[in-house]
Amino acid sequence: MPTEFDDWFVREVLVHERALAMFLQRSWPHRDEWHDLRQEVYARVYEAAGRARPDAPKAFLFATARHLMTDRLRRSRVVSIEPVGDFESSNVYLIDEVSPERWTGTRQALKRVVEALDRLPDRCREVVWLRRVEELPQKDVARRLGISEKTVEKHLAKGMRLIADHLYGGDAVPALDGRRARPVMDEDEAHGRQQTD
Repeated sequence: MPTEFDDWFVREVLVHERALAMFLQRSWPHRDEWHDLRQEVYARVYEAAGRARPDAPKAFLFATARHLMTDRLRRSRVVSIEPVGDFESSNVYLIDEVSPERWTGTRQALKRVVEALDRLPDRCREVVWLRRVEELPQKDVARRLGISEKTVEKHLAKGMRLIADHLYGGDAVPALDGRRARPVMDEDEAHGRQQTD
C-alpha cells in the first residue's frame, strides 16, 4: 500500500522520468546502461529523500544523475594497480623493460592522484574531471553543470590547488600578499552572501 512518502516520490520525482531519460541519453554514451543508470538514480534519490526530503526535488534528481555518471566515469578510467599477470608466459616481448622501481613509483603516483581526486568536493571534482580528463571546453563544462564559466574557472583553480597540495604535501596555497586564499563559492552563494568587506 503506497505511503504518503511514495505519493510524494511519484508526484515530485517520477514526474520527471522523460526529462531524466533524455538527459541520460545525451550525457551517457553507453546506450545499454541507460535503464540501469535511471534505476540507480531513482534508488539513490528515494533513499536520500527518505532521510530528508530535498527542497528542490527536480534539481536534486539531476544532480544525483550527474554525480552517478561522474562516479562511473571515474571508476571506469582508473587503471587497476594490481599486476595483471606474467607477461613472459604470454610470449610478449617488451622493447623497453620497465624497472621494478619505476613500475612501483608509477603505481604509487597514480594511487595518489586518485586519492587527491576523491578528496575534492563533488562539484570541484566534476569540473576538474570534465576539464582535465575529458578535456571539454570551459563553455561546455559550464553548460553541462548549469553554472557560469567564471564558476568553472574558480572550481578548476581550487581543484588543481587541492590536488597539488595533496600530491606535494602543502597545506594551503597562500595568496600573493601572504593571506590564505578564500574558498571557492558558486556565484549563487556569492550573491546570497552579505558584503562584509
